[in-house]
Amino acid sequence: MAAARTTKTEAPQEPQLTYEQARDELVEVVNRLESGGESLADSMELFKRGEQLADLCEKYLTQARTTVEATREVS
Repeated sequence: MAAARTTKTEAPQEPQLTYEQARDELVEVVNRLESGGESLADSMELFKRGEQLADLCEKYLTQARTTVEATREVS
């Protein structure tokens, strides 16, 4: 008797954005939120996306900071 195969439905993985792409999209999200022209539901989705983008930017900046600090220690 063969075991039943279960597959997990996952959202397609978004391609990794560069720091500059994430920053630019974050600026667009902030501008749309600040304009006040979005519905509450759309504003909440934009807010969530902004949080994701801000987290991604922070990861890039932390990685860059770590690299610079490591370089300084070597020299």
